[in-house]
Amino acid sequence: MVMIMPKRNVFFISDSTGITAEALGLSLLAHFDGIEFEQHRVPFVDNVDKAREVVTRIDMAREKDGHRPILVMTLVSSDIRAVFSECDALNLDLFGTFINPLSAELGLIPAQEIGMARRVASNEFRVRLNAINFTLKHDDGVSDEDLEEADLILVGVSRCGKTPTSLYLAMQFGIKCANYPLLPEDFERRQLPGTLAQHRSKLFGLTVTAERLSSIRKERRPDSVYSSLHNCRHELVLAEDMMRRENIRYLDTSSRSIEETATTVMQQFGIERH
Repeated sequence: MVMIMPKRNVFFISDSTGITAEALGLSLLAHFDGIEFEQHRVPFVDNVDKAREVVTRIDMAREKDGHRPILVMTLVSSDIRAVFSECDALNLDLFGTFINPLSAELGLIPAQEIGMARRVASNEFRVRLNAINFTLKHDDGVSDEDLEEADLILVGVSRCGKTPTSLYLAMQFGIKCANYPLLPEDFERRQLPGTLAQHRSKLFGLTVTAERLSSIRKERRPDSVYSSLHNCRHELVLAEDMMRRENIRYLDTSSRSIEETATTVMQQFGIERH
């Protein structure tokens, strides 16, 4: 006998855009497979009258499907939050749950201004945008200008994951990350490319198995020396030898996603998000 899971109504309620409430709620709901969630984003609930109108919608949803709705709320005003505490629903109150204990711990009264989270997000956006611009400017060794501003410089052979990892670090964590390829001529000279030796403390290496590298390169240039398994093995041996000789920490990305690679690099390099 197949068990049919009930549909549940979820309301993301906010006195601002509702983006924070929705992001929090969806991250929680993702842990529960097999249930259909009917989602309602309700932004700009910034007074008691609007709150009561929303409560009417919540009551109607409960009567229609026979189950308590789930409320995920980011509401600054305690008066508005009190309106929702009266309805028959599971109330996940972000501010009520976390702001009040934090206020008691810090001995401070929290600001009651709407949209403060969005202001913080705006600052984060500017930091990330600057990091993305820097990373694009310094992708694949295009430029060594202003490298002193880099938080991190990734090195490795061509197609080992430097560019996607660099962009992910910039987009998600605001990290200014340059990346440089290690080329056959660098191995012949037994020297780091460009001016990288001047920024040795910022260098971190990426490597990969020869089989994985050959497979990736064949998508770009099939049936070439560049993508042959023999050449990939040769380049990787020389690259890893150079990184060990130059005392550069490095990471094998073969079985890691971009997200895992970026997080591991940050952890091993000891760098924090900006």
